[in-house]
Amino acid sequence: MSNLIERTKAFVKQQLKDAEGGHDWFHIERVYNNALLIAKGEECNLLIVQLGALLHDIADSKFHDGDETVGPALAWRFMENENVPEEVILQVVNIIENISFKGGNFEKKFHSKELDIVQDADRLDALGAIGIARTFNYGGFKNRALYDPQIKPNLAMTKEEYKASTAPTINHFYEKLLLLKDRMNTETGKYLAEQRHRYMEDFLAQFYAEWNGEK
Repeated sequence: MSNLIERTKAFVKQQLKDAEGGHDWFHIERVYNNALLIAKGEECNLLIVQLGALLHDIADSKFHDGDETVGPALAWRFMENENVPEEVILQVVNIIENISFKGGNFEKKFHSKELDIVQDADRLDALGAIGIARTFNYGGFKNRALYDPQIKPNLAMTKEEYKASTAPTINHFYEKLLLLKDRMNTETGKYLAEQRHRYMEDFLAQFYAEWNGEK
């Protein structure tokens, strides 16, 4: 199993060598480490957790014209070539297809303990100091405004509206990041999310104070 994991890491590093900074190999590595930490407190299939964490963002639809089929297909081919059992491949592909936030109004069509773990691990990387850094990195990548007081967050977006949004970066905190704490699946995930959520609230308070020229 360890050889498979090492080959998967090498495959992912190669696939993401030119990726945007918030969705690169280091994002995958952090999610992988988060998933291992969470899995320690859960009854789960560790191989599925490991492969799900490593392959969950192998071809994020944001960077493939919104096509959500690229990642699952790429992961399937890789695992098939590695002779991974089909029941494991199916579980991992289901994780990839159901892990994303997608505006928060997306109903998961698949449920498993392994998905819960990998989803929490991925969401933790969208919170706290790293979550803030990733958010502004992506906003810069898309040439978005930092903040515009005239453009209010939209908390009722459909999946399609969420994917097409060009709102200022600060809005993303309200449209996704601050909602994640209450959507965690595992006890470890909830505990870590609580800490990172508070850090983001402190950041926003400081941001608005500086924006408004307050003492």
